[in-house]
Amino acid sequence: MKPYERLGEARTPDGSVLALYRHDGAYLIRADGVELMSTRRHHSEDRLAELACEPLRQTAGARVLIGGLGLGFTLRAALRVLPADAEVVVAEFLAEVIAWNANPEYDLSAEAMRDPRVRVVQDDVVNVLQANAGAFDAIMLDTDNGPDGMLMTENTRLYTAKGVVTTVAALRDGGTIVYWSVGDDPRFARTLRHVGLTVEAEKSRAHVTSGPLHTLYIARPAKKAPKGAPERNTPAPDAD
Repeated sequence: MKPYERLGEARTPDGSVLALYRHDGAYLIRADGVELMSTRRHHSEDRLAELACEPLRQTAGARVLIGGLGLGFTLRAALRVLPADAEVVVAEFLAEVIAWNANPEYDLSAEAMRDPRVRVVQDDVVNVLQANAGAFDAIMLDTDNGPDGMLMTENTRLYTAKGVVTTVAALRDGGTIVYWSVGDDPRFARTLRHVGLTVEAEKSRAHVTSGPLHTLYIARPAKKAPKGAPERNTPAPDAD
């Protein structure tokens, strides 16, 4: 059996340890021993970018935000779809994760990060959202295992109602937010609707043909009725 080679580690403010491993030609990141992602299974991360960026394929000057660099699969998938004049901002909290991806000795994201469309920011994605009101046509968030699978407490505030409102404020008109989640989270879907978003959910496997099913939540601000249109009586949302 081929050994796991530990290539580096990073520590988050709450004390969680992220470690990069190489095993039999593949790379994986573990958080306190729990696997977060792997280069062998990344279909749902690819799909995250496709759902957010496909509508922008013909959009001049499209600007998108990716929250969480991971192993770079969402970034690479976005670059495959977006036009040549697009800008992709990637917010990654940990300098070590950025360095791992930029290392040309690893088969990760060094080439993608050199793409002139890409700007990587070492910062909490919430700070980037707050500093860029009305700036993005699409926002992709994959900062942990999803709203109900947190391994790092720093990410929790992104999935609260206040965090969702902050994210919505960073959208341009007609923009889309796509959240990656390790599984279904009806409570989080209600939170999205409570703050005025329409929500669709898509299942996506970790690998194209196998692996666990992950959930992608596609959220958009509900369109306002034109002035003079009669108001509809809609039931109050469930209490969260």
